[in-house]
Amino acid sequence: MLTMHVFLVGMAGGGKTSLGKKLASNLKLPYVDTDVKVSEMMGMSEKDIYINLGEAFFRSAETGVLMSLASEPPSIVSTGGGLPTIKENVMLMQNQGVIIHIDRPLDQILSDIKIDRRPHLENAGIEDVINLYNRTIGYYKACADYTLDNSFGFALGAANLTRLVKNLY
Repeated sequence: MLTMHVFLVGMAGGGKTSLGKKLASNLKLPYVDTDVKVSEMMGMSEKDIYINLGEAFFRSAETGVLMSLASEPPSIVSTGGGLPTIKENVMLMQNQGVIIHIDRPLDQILSDIKIDRRPHLENAGIEDVINLYNRTIGYYKACADYTLDNSFGFALGAANLTRLVKNLY
């Protein structure tokens, strides 16, 4: 039985959301997406928060979401790609559960990332996504308790993630 949250970190397009939802379903646990929680909390779309309040505000709101999870039952939590770049967020995740880096090769991310659904990448090109990857990959690797290779497709990624988490508890 899961006793702590499972936090999924990684690059946008790496598979955190799809694998997280499948893992939660497989384990019959609640699923939380921090980006969705921030939007619900603010009553605004992620894009509108970025435009009207800025990225710093969004990152602060993510910290609030993590703090609120402390009183919630264990769940599978997909984090925003920038969430682990904030030291306080990493400390909150470390105190509340296990952190798994969903690692996917950059070329695969570039082949199917939906930039138009990522407010922080709006008006971005391939070079911007590459630069973002290079700026954030070290954060994911540094904070993760475990790394899941998600380069072999959804079915295998979901099976391997489920096996990993089951073996933890």
